Amino acid sequence: MIVCSCNVISDHQVRAVTAEHAVRATSEVYRCLGCSACCGRCARTIRGIVDEARGRTRVDSAAAAIAAFARSEIESDIDDAEEPDDAPALKAAS
Repeated sequence: MIVCSCNVISDHQVRAVTAEHAVRATSEVYRCLGCSACCGRCARTIRGIVDEARGRTRVDSAAAAIAAFARSEIESDIDDAEEPDDAPALKAAS
């Protein structure tokens, strides 16, 4: 879908630029695509696409962090299960 009729920019181009260059501002999108804002009617739409694309990245990063934490907790629980805390007391009692 064309989001900027002045520069003929599509939503796919905005998403691609956002992913490739980690842009944050609408002006960065224009700059990466080699153009500049003309009438400005597309700015809000482009901003929404950038925010949506960046939001997915943040969600993916958060999910990866949660998975890594869960993995470390599971590994810790496995290590604890392999050698119980009272193992030295049991050996001393024998």
